[in-house]
Parts: sequence; C-alpha cells; structure tokens
Amino acid sequence: MLHRRQLLATAAWLALGGVSAKARVLGGSLPWTPNAGDPPAKVRPGPWHFFTRDEASAIEALADRIIPPDPDTPGGKDAGCAVFLDRQLAGPYGRNEGHYNRPPFMPGAKNFGPQSKTGPAAHYRKWLAALDKLCRSQHNGKTFADLSDADKDRLISDLEGGKSKLEDADGRVFIDHLIKDIQEGFFADPIYGDNRDMVAWKMIGFPGARYNYSDWIDRHNERYPLPPVGMTGRAEWTRKAS
Repeated sequence: MLHRRQLLATAAWLALGGVSAKARVLGGSLPWTPNAGDPPAKVRPGPWHFFTRDEASAIEALADRIIPPDPDTPGGKDAGCAVFLDRQLAGPYGRNEGHYNRPPFMPGAKNFGPQSKTGPAAHYRKWLAALDKLCRSQHNGKTFADLSDADKDRLISDLEGGKSKLEDADGRVFIDHLIKDIQEGFFADPIYGDNRDMVAWKMIGFPGARYNYSDWIDRHNERYPLPPVGMTGRAEWTRKAS
C-alpha cells in the first residue's frame, strides 16, 4: 500500500517530467480562430428563407413604419430588419428551440413564458395572413404594402390599441412582438443580415464589438469618434459585390 506521502510524491514526479513529452513550438499564428467551435453564420443576400413574397412585402412595409427613414438614417426596410426577421424565423428562433414545446401544456400566467407546440414562425404566418385579410376588407382589396403611410400608421395604431381586430389572432400581441423583433434587427450585429453598414450604431454612437473602449466609458455626452466595429470587422472593410 502506498502511503499518502508516497502518493503525493509520485504525482508531483509525473507532473514535473516523469512522463517525457516534447513541447510544441508554435510559429506564425495561433492554432485557433475565434468562435471556431460554434461560429454564427453570416447572412448572405438572396431569396427569402421563410417569408413568401407577399409576406416579405408586408414585413418590409411594417418595418419602415416602425422605424421610418429620415435624411440621415435608412428606415427599417433598407436597414435589413425584414431580412433579419426572415432568417431568424427560418432558424431555431422560429421553431421556439430551447423552450417548452411538448405536451402536456398547462394553463398559466403570461409571465411563466410560452407553453405551446408552435413557435414564432407559426405565429407570424397566422398574423400576416390575418393582417392581409383585414387590409383587403377595409381598403378595397389593397395589401398593407399598398396603403398610404397615413393608412399604415392608422392601422398599426388601431391594432395596438385594440380598435381593430385580426381574425383568429390577437392584434395587440402581434404588434408588440413585431416591434420588439424589428428593434432587435435594427440594432443587432450586421452578421445577422440587419443594421446594414452599421447605420443604427452610427446613429447612436455605439462602438460595436471593439476590443477596448474603456477610456470612453465615463465620458458622458461626448460622441465616440471612431467608427463602429462588428463581429466581422468594419463596414468599409467588406468588399462590395461588383
């Protein structure tokens, strides 16, 4: 039997070189890349992954009324909010991945979180179909994208306030959910297809994913002078498609 002192001495001998090994000499660059284990996939321009063409037109029109363009900053459509939401609904977010989505479903308060086999993708499909039906019935067959800006704003306000109703859907929940998703798309990292050219970050003076800006943390009411940096670098570093 080994005494405790012998056991500890043997362990120390092994740790200090009892097992011969050669150190690896590294040269050139580190043998790893950031997020190599689970990197976020960069969104590429292309066809819609989740929305139909009509649904995409409605979402782009909604995004431009939730975040209207002005002379200095593009609106929700040109900033890529609809693309962001399309890719999210086509992925784990749309499937409600990571949430409780198998029966039995128990009734409970809203603050307990969703308990349903359906996720945001199914909800958006239902909401947009109901919105299209409401628009066509109230505006002589016009879709939401075809309405004037004033009519679009009025309809959004009526749904948000409960004045207008969606068939088999809650208009208030739809607008509340949509506003949050569009806002998230406007301010998220451009790698997800939104915030094109970092327009939202430039608007608010956010430095983005810079490795260090500690010198500016306590400098309030001063505009950050350097351009923002995303997970894939700066906007001007991205080669434009010819």
